[in-house]
Amino acid sequence: MTLYIVLLRGINVGGHNKLKMADLRVALSDLGYAKVQTYIQSGNILLESTEDEPTLRQKLERMIELEFSLSIKTVIRTSEQLKQMVASCPFSEEQIAEAAAKSEKEGLYVAMLAEEPHIERIERLKSLDLGKDQYRIVGRDVFLLFDQSNRNSKLSAQVEKLGEPITTRNWKTINKLIELCN
Repeated sequence: MTLYIVLLRGINVGGHNKLKMADLRVALSDLGYAKVQTYIQSGNILLESTEDEPTLRQKLERMIELEFSLSIKTVIRTSEQLKQMVASCPFSEEQIAEAAAKSEKEGLYVAMLAEEPHIERIERLKSLDLGKDQYRIVGRDVFLLFDQSNRNSKLSAQVEKLGEPITTRNWKTINKLIELCN
């Protein structure tokens, strides 16, 4: 069995795509997944499965559509992939602390894609003036370091164009998910 972290895109944000995590846990357990757990209301799920990632993604997206009448994209990582993500963070603790001190909430986020972004999309992103915001692409993860806020950032809007599906979590959430994996 593999421990997976399933990240749902756009759940319970601004009153849209409402989905109770308790109902989702029951539906996932009914499908036979083991050790189903959720973290906060934004669609962070831990579960064990013998399925591979593409099969799991397809099965979960279909179940959410059938059970909850929501068309939701998912991004999936194994617990080991999530741990490797944190270990390979391209920004120093000093850079992260500096960004957090300037930011309204948090300065470091990770946008996770199902597949690595295409080179044309990366080149388009490189050509833009993003102000003082920074990003680094590591495989299918995009580390985002915001100078002020992710809300008004050109980088936030542009990184969404790197691929589909994509979902973003703050660094605190990523670390909490790793803690839950352990």
